[in-house]
Amino acid sequence: MTFADNTIADMTPDSVIAPAAPIHASLEIKDIAVHIGGLVILERMSLSVPKGQIVSLIGPNGAGKTTAFNIITGYMKPTKGQVLFEGQDLIAMSPDEVAALGLVRTFQRTSIFAGCSVAENILTAMHLRGNASLWGSIFRLPSVAREEARLRAEVDNILAFVGLQGRAKEMAGSLAYGEQRLLGLAIALAARPKLLLLDEPAAGLNPSETGRFKELVRRIRDDGVTILLVEHDMHMVMSISDTVFVLNQGRIIASGPPAMVQNDPEVIKAYLGTGLKKRAQA
Repeated sequence: MTFADNTIADMTPDSVIAPAAPIHASLEIKDIAVHIGGLVILERMSLSVPKGQIVSLIGPNGAGKTTAFNIITGYMKPTKGQVLFEGQDLIAMSPDEVAALGLVRTFQRTSIFAGCSVAENILTAMHLRGNASLWGSIFRLPSVAREEARLRAEVDNILAFVGLQGRAKEMAGSLAYGEQRLLGLAIALAARPKLLLLDEPAAGLNPSETGRFKELVRRIRDDGVTILLVEHDMHMVMSISDTVFVLNQGRIIASGPPAMVQNDPEVIKAYLGTGLKKRAQA
């Protein structure tokens, strides 16, 4: 089972699931600045996320990482600068317009509908993909039934991918915390991202759950989805990232392959420290 198996647009209940077409994405942040009053949150921040890679953005609390995510996804507007996704400037776009382009994010906290079933949570992310007309829905035409069956089959596939198979009818609020984090990822995948932004996905997870999540991130990347990751778990960051950017006090102070970044004296001084550096290498 691969994530590509879960992104089929033309699927009937009896059909064989075939791989989706390759997905490509590229994100460029150019000289972004955020000034609130006299406070500088970000200053001339630039980074690039190549297609098909896992790129991590790390830094101490208050460095501006979540602000950067909010700007990329349309929740905040910068004082100046550009955000380009596949060459298209996102600055004037709303969050839903950004998501419609294939740029999808998760949040630090679990963002699920606790009073709805697991399947219903995932179906909410598919709302823009339905083809049923108003009259078709009212009169329950065969085309509507086929579409519902297709979406339900896709839900089952996504749940199997993240390891929640057989849980579709359970209430989301009844899941354990780690399972809720997996459901949040499933919801993001249901939106068929080209580029997936993961905001501290390992927060609150135990080592076993973190390892499982790390492997899922690798599998998602291997299936053609580009990933931008914000995470404090340095072992996870250094073991799965192609490139790491380090943000401190609103500025990028280092970037490059994990081995280079974790040995950068300025990064060690500002963020990692010698003890954290050793744990990241473990």
